[in-house]
Amino acid sequence: MSFDLSFYKSKKVFLTGHTGFKGAWLCKMLVNAGAIVTGYSLEPPTEPSLFNIAAIENDVKSIIGDIRDYESLKKAFDEAQPEIVFHLAAQPIVRDSYKDPKYTYETNVMGTVNILECVRNSDCVKSFLNVTTDKVYKNKEWEWGYRECEELDGYDPYSNSKSCSELVTHSYKQSFLSEKNIPVSTARAGNVIGGGDFANDRIIPDCVRAAIAKEDIIVRNPHSTRPFQHVLEPLYAYLMIAAVQYEDIKYEGYYNVGPDEVDCFKTGALVDLFVAVWGEGLKWINKYDGGPHEANFLKLDCSKLKQTFGWSPRWNLEVAIEKTVEWSKCYIAGGDIRACMDRQINEFLGE
Repeated sequence: MSFDLSFYKSKKVFLTGHTGFKGAWLCKMLVNAGAIVTGYSLEPPTEPSLFNIAAIENDVKSIIGDIRDYESLKKAFDEAQPEIVFHLAAQPIVRDSYKDPKYTYETNVMGTVNILECVRNSDCVKSFLNVTTDKVYKNKEWEWGYRECEELDGYDPYSNSKSCSELVTHSYKQSFLSEKNIPVSTARAGNVIGGGDFANDRIIPDCVRAAIAKEDIIVRNPHSTRPFQHVLEPLYAYLMIAAVQYEDIKYEGYYNVGPDEVDCFKTGALVDLFVAVWGEGLKWINKYDGGPHEANFLKLDCSKLKQTFGWSPRWNLEVAIEKTVEWSKCYIAGGDIRACMDRQINEFLGE
């Protein structure tokens, strides 16, 4: 199936979580494609942030607000009159969900209810996509990838709240949105890497911070296996799903978005790759700390996405690391970040 980002030219798009790492990259892709983007989110979650570094605010109508505040969200939504809605706003960090489970559930569950209420009470929306996570599945530590039909039952408050977000979406679809003929999908993506991620408790940002400080990289859990992919991989898939279901509702559904099996790396092997690409004598040390419960083994089966859309990953993990290092070194050198992002997006799209 051919999909061209020019579909988004002049389309009105509403994006929650636009100030985050994935949100900022998604804004850049949408604006480059000619979309009219309204973003609704809290202030950028990190300092520094990709949103500020890349001056994304200049490209979109940016509204700073809390997804838990329905009145504020609905006002922004009604003014935007979007045709397409991407819901990315979330509390996304596992460790933070143990520190503040109440806030995590309020944001990830009631935030989903609020955006779906906006969609339900609108007449403009023609496509809705909720972005969740590969961690929505009940983890059985098995060797094969989870399929979309597996049981949803995340363990920690973050993963569980995203399982709940899925279930809320399913209910709204069945109860309200099907009769309005609004296509609804969720996308369950694996771990993403890429330039501009400054989050705490993420392995590649930890690597970049250590490299900048010329310190050894601390690795907490080198033996956990994760599906790593460049951030542009799932974002392209989100754009594709939302566009194709806009044209034909039969494509709505629940989709895993992850790398091929060869790019499910143990964290230690991932850091080895990063160290090799970065150079400059960088090295890492194993400081396994037990930490809060996290799955050791997690992998997705993405055959549904491949068979339905003819999709396949474009960049393997080595290229993903190279692009992350390229962006990071551009940033350190005070280079043109917007030009770097545009170049990487065009390379990814094969343009």
